[in-house]
Amino acid sequence: MSEGALRAHLLAARLAGPVATTREESLRSYRLFAARDPRVLLGLDPVGRWDEGALLGLMADRCGVSADPAQVSGPDVIDPGLTVAALGVFAERLREAAGARSPVLFGTGHPHRLLEFYATLAGALSAVGCVVLTPAQGVHVDMATRFGVREHRLDYVRGVALVREPGARGAGSATGAHTHSPLPVRLALGALAESGGPLPELVVGDHGWVCGAGQLGVEAIGLADTDDPALFVGEAEGRVAAVVPLDDAVRSAAYGPLTRFVLQRAGLPVRQEWP
Repeated sequence: MSEGALRAHLLAARLAGPVATTREESLRSYRLFAARDPRVLLGLDPVGRWDEGALLGLMADRCGVSADPAQVSGPDVIDPGLTVAALGVFAERLREAAGARSPVLFGTGHPHRLLEFYATLAGALSAVGCVVLTPAQGVHVDMATRFGVREHRLDYVRGVALVREPGARGAGSATGAHTHSPLPVRLALGALAESGGPLPELVVGDHGWVCGAGQLGVEAIGLADTDDPALFVGEAEGRVAAVVPLDDAVRSAAYGPLTRFVLQRAGLPVRQEWP
């Protein structure tokens, strides 16, 4: 897939350009991040002083949102050129992991939308000899929800970690909870450390999976929307290796062309199924 074709798809699918995330949502996240609200820090402990103005400037630079603080409503905007460029960096890191046969951990807080994207990448890396790690499967973790703290469990689908709510369908199903929490990646990394098994040399995912891993010194790459400033701050401070700006909640099939683009750029098999 050419960069021009990818840009056209990003705009047509509203993965970039005007996106469904509103300016109000993004600005609210920047205010909460500036106040160090853990709900938007996603496990990151920022080193710098990130006030609302600094965050807006960073997000304008990394995502293409308007840098005008007077713009407070309407859809937010992502520059498709920045998305394409970041996907190239993302793919290069996967190429390096494949060449080194690195152990890799995948995890998502958006299983309904992004599971197929990550699972295809996991299958391709596994096919070239990387170990796709699945630690702490079935282990329970208490997580904050709008209904208070609820017990969830960690599960893996085609090599991709997600968490399930109480009463959700059983292991192996694609049903999972939407979460920003860094607790699942901390649990997974802790289980690997305790078992003496190989630790991941790369974590691939979103939300708390990326920030939580980066904060612990594990190289991490991922996807992030305009209302997820933590990943871009982590990238700016050197604790996240690559972040791709895009709408992370469109229909699952819309990410298919991005998957093919990344696999082609990384030199990985494009149609490899999970073993």
